[in-house]
Amino acid sequence: MEYPIDELHTPADFIRWSASRFNEAQLYFGHGTDNAIDEAVWLVMHTLHLPNNVPAFLWESRLTYAEKQALFTIIEKRIGQRIPAAYLTGIAWFAGLQFKVNPHVLIPRSPIAELILKHYEPWVNPEKIYRVLDLCTGSGCIAIATALLAFPDAEVDAVDISPEALAIAQANIDGYDIQDRVYTVQSDLFSSLKGIRYNLIVSNPPYVDRDELATMPAEYHHEPRLGLEAGADGLLFAKRILREALDYLTPDGVLIVEVGVSQYALMEAYPSVPFMWLAFEAGEDGVFLLTAEQLHEYANIFAQG
Repeated sequence: MEYPIDELHTPADFIRWSASRFNEAQLYFGHGTDNAIDEAVWLVMHTLHLPNNVPAFLWESRLTYAEKQALFTIIEKRIGQRIPAAYLTGIAWFAGLQFKVNPHVLIPRSPIAELILKHYEPWVNPEKIYRVLDLCTGSGCIAIATALLAFPDAEVDAVDISPEALAIAQANIDGYDIQDRVYTVQSDLFSSLKGIRYNLIVSNPPYVDRDELATMPAEYHHEPRLGLEAGADGLLFAKRILREALDYLTPDGVLIVEVGVSQYALMEAYPSVPFMWLAFEAGEDGVFLLTAEQLHEYANIFAQG
């Protein structure tokens, strides 16, 4: 790419030029923004060490040669390597909170954020939630946001099989200074949690099936396959969770699991199970809820799956 270093002078110049180049390159947006302009603002202002809401005159302030070079470098990485902006900046947002991320964890984007901001109501009574499990925690975003925003008196276990992911989760926990309520646990799903019961289990496990994984935009291939890949039908982990979750819920407990595009495969696998598919204001779907009572009622079906 040829850089017009003598023609771009201000943050506004770089944002306009970057957005045009992003659209020209047909980048995929979906890891923090959904359009080229917002992506350009994020990368330009981050690189300049400035917030997005600077006074208007700064948008037209002249940049130094070194600042321009830094901007061209990060823009080239975004276009040439298709690296998601969150990995380039090391920062992502979830439920209004900021999280550290790197390629060992998925970039936060779950619709479960909407449930957290509503304290998971009306599906649970916040006053009766004392212990929560975030299964497949990744960056720890669901666990931390749940502890900070939904249930400020509850303890939360943030579980993942990946020690690298748990290191990022722990850094985020430390950043919010909630080590006394949110705990990282290395575990293959429930294997290290014997004897513990939770009022609420929330999980965003891997759920991408083999065909979808092969056709996903290049940006997704910078994310850990461990956090995406879930077998031929996308249900490898969801089925295990359905078989085992009852042993880790209180009698009045609730299970919430995101399965994304594997929603239809799940309904086909268990046609007699009345999954409650949650609706979101943003129009997303693929998140189901079952109570402990329902898990008990259909335990034989899940055991066969």
